[in-house]
Amino acid sequence: MVDPAPDRRWTATYAAWADELPGWLAPSAVAATVERPMAWGTRAHRIDRPYVVLDTERLRESLDIAGAEVVADRARELTAKTVTLTDGRILDGRRVIDVRGITRSPAFAEQTAYGLVLDESRCQGLEPLFMDWRADNGAPADAPRSFLYAVPLGGGQTLLEETCLAGRPALDGAALRDRLHHRLRSRGIELAGDERVERVRFPVGGGRPGRFTFGAAGGFGHPATGYSVAASLTAADAVAAGETVWPASARAVHRLRAAGLRALLALPPTDLPVFFDAFFTMPPAAQRAYLSARTDLNGTVKAMSRLFTTLPSAQRRRVAGATLGMRVRSRIRIPSAIMEE
Repeated sequence: MVDPAPDRRWTATYAAWADELPGWLAPSAVAATVERPMAWGTRAHRIDRPYVVLDTERLRESLDIAGAEVVADRARELTAKTVTLTDGRILDGRRVIDVRGITRSPAFAEQTAYGLVLDESRCQGLEPLFMDWRADNGAPADAPRSFLYAVPLGGGQTLLEETCLAGRPALDGAALRDRLHHRLRSRGIELAGDERVERVRFPVGGGRPGRFTFGAAGGFGHPATGYSVAASLTAADAVAAGETVWPASARAVHRLRAAGLRALLALPPTDLPVFFDAFFTMPPAAQRAYLSARTDLNGTVKAMSRLFTTLPSAQRRRVAGATLGMRVRSRIRIPSAIMEE
């Protein structure tokens, strides 16, 4: 295993739907569970699906790499069976798997977020929120949208995070910080100024499914949500054993999810809360099929079809055009709901 800093702490917040996680994951790796999280579009939706926030340090400790040789360096060049390191050494193996993530590029949409960690006592009355698109963050009505993500971290702490779901380019950290501060003030949550900060920026596209890539680099990230950890953990043993984890159904689902990202990028700002109202009124099984069922082509098609038929007609036209890669013309210049140049 080649890693430039194999002993570094993991500081990001990782979360997943409880039913996505593999059975072998140590229970201690779960820091907090929200049995029925809330989502807001233009109205409230209770999601009947447990959501878990992981303890990243315990997750890291629970992943067994006994028997593997750890090399503290960077990979400069890869082939199917060799790795050339920055110090010039060449490592040989039966198979080389690239898990280095996705290099940022103007061609790829990104997810960005700015979050603060508060004592839960300061967040009284604020329910755990999977996403909250309400317009109380101070942004103009026609500006690219962002949502509030609010989850317990365990140990009496709560993460409050303003998130740009996807953008090309995405909202920057300063804009998200200002929106988060405004939103929290509007909800009566005062800040002391010494809160721990979490910053997020990563591509939501660009992964390449195949035998020699894994994790975000291998297309395990959901293009329309950014989630990748649970799917990667679930497939890890099969990948290590050299098994096929990209059957035709999974590749088709990957393409459909990419079409879903194009649809989100095409929506004007005022449409996005309505879009998620439609999504979260679907049955839990349909939501799960689209969000989590990486190889379930039939379920994904049914979920996307059901969502499409519940959207208002104007949104259906725009979503259909974006899904098919067509530009939908309008007499009025309408900015993207998220951000796209």
